[in-house]
Amino acid sequence: MRRPRLALFALEALPNARAVRRFVTDHAAEIAFVGLSNAERPSSGGLSGQIRRHLARSGPAILPYLGVNFGLPDLLAPVSPLTRRLTGAGPGAMPLKALCRSLGIPTLKVDDVNGADVGQAFERHAPDLIVTFHFDQILSGATLALAPLGGLNVHPGLLPRHRGPVPTIHALAEAEPAFGVTIHRLAVTIDAGAILAQDAVHLSEATTATRASVVLHEHGRRMLDKALADLAEGRLPEGTIAPILPYCPFPDRDLLRNLRRRGRKLTDGRDLKDALALSARA
Repeated sequence: MRRPRLALFALEALPNARAVRRFVTDHAAEIAFVGLSNAERPSSGGLSGQIRRHLARSGPAILPYLGVNFGLPDLLAPVSPLTRRLTGAGPGAMPLKALCRSLGIPTLKVDDVNGADVGQAFERHAPDLIVTFHFDQILSGATLALAPLGGLNVHPGLLPRHRGPVPTIHALAEAEPAFGVTIHRLAVTIDAGAILAQDAVHLSEATTATRASVVLHEHGRRMLDKALADLAEGRLPEGTIAPILPYCPFPDRDLLRNLRRRGRKLTDGRDLKDALALSARA
């Protein structure tokens, strides 16, 4: 079987930025188009609406995590060409949209992954397989059906535990944190598709949730490479359907207080430095 043509969907942020850039560079010839999630899309309430929801649920303690993981990389993206020139950084340091442009890969700003614009991109570029890599929108059954081979997702957690957007926070909240990565088939139910591959990754409980997510996305990139090679060679397993455990959303105030009592951190100064450098080096 030939290598499948991919529709890649991502929300570029600190956790996945370097891993997804490397993936795009390595698989440029196979990528039909890249859908870039608009984190400030109107359907999510825009930036102000999202901040209000996070404050209501998690309190102000969540703001440094949101700023380091999402806010700073996004704010620094416009100055990336300048910082790359000053530092001599290579193409791998480009924001994803600019990297795709340099590689001749079409991109699409995604306000609604199930909307008409995405459907038209499938018609125009005819991908075989969907890959989601730190993507924050849920694909409908109709959208999944647009790709003959369905879809794969990289999840930085040990499914079926820690379904949801921030699995490393919930792993860190356990008495003995268990970190890992799962490659699974996309399904309409969040993080509930058949598990194709899974690796446990040992990380200290002193590791921040932010740093754990960066490490796990890079590990997941390598696992995804193998899954795609297996698919091309007809060796990808059907996968295992696991029980659906409770969904783990963004943390509430009680969970964050519990983490603070035990000295476990969502982010720290090293993560801040990493976020500041994101547009300047790979």
